[in-house]
Amino acid sequence: MHRTKIVRLLKSETPRDNIVAKGWVRTRRDSSNFSFIEINDGSCLENLQIIADESLQNYEEIKKITTGSAVTVTGDLIESKGKDQKWEVDAKALEIISLAPDSYPLQKKRHSDEYLRTIAHLRPRTNKYGAIFRIRSELSFAIHRFFRERGFHYIHSPIITGSDCEGAGELFKVTTIDFENPPKKDGKIDYSKDFFGTEANLTVSGQLSAEMFALALGDVYAFGPTFRAENSNTRRHVSEFWMVEPEMAFCDLFE
Repeated sequence: MHRTKIVRLLKSETPRDNIVAKGWVRTRRDSSNFSFIEINDGSCLENLQIIADESLQNYEEIKKITTGSAVTVTGDLIESKGKDQKWEVDAKALEIISLAPDSYPLQKKRHSDEYLRTIAHLRPRTNKYGAIFRIRSELSFAIHRFFRERGFHYIHSPIITGSDCEGAGELFKVTTIDFENPPKKDGKIDYSKDFFGTEANLTVSGQLSAEMFALALGDVYAFGPTFRAENSNTRRHVSEFWMVEPEMAFCDLFE
């Protein structure tokens, strides 16, 4: 049987028999002869509750499932008796794909951003960052749709470049030079010996590329990461961000 994503199960209009769902365990709690397990597969923010009773062949293993473990559940989608959920799954079989260690750092409680920064590889599993990046995904799609509906061409501007189109601020340099033993000329680093044969930086803007293509394709836009190396540690200064940069040929204030 094929897997059904949790978002589709939660939007179901009627009960369903013999469904298969997969996900990562958010919580597990035991109650008399049952285990209640909430899983999430990333298709939505909401979790799907699984009811596993002691009649399952591997129930003793199920009771050892930890937060963060990956599982496959086969069962029936039934109406939930809980007040905050419409559906739950009565498990007929539950396979443990992998167990997370007891030291798995994400727990049910809320974690600070400072702590989550130390476990960045798990940060997307939190509700906060899952919501943030879902919003970013929708915004990016909306930006592309806006320009596409108006006949613009999307330009992929280079991230590594030799230009500084803003003409101000600090740049992140990109180099393969060994700074323990750099090649020098006239007392300065000789970038002609570098990977590109000249100085290269992370882009501060895709504007120059967009302007160049506007002179051939008409209406264009660049949308991608840009980098600034100013050492300004404020909420209004970031080292990396995404910027939308439209350019139009033969355009005036009335167009």
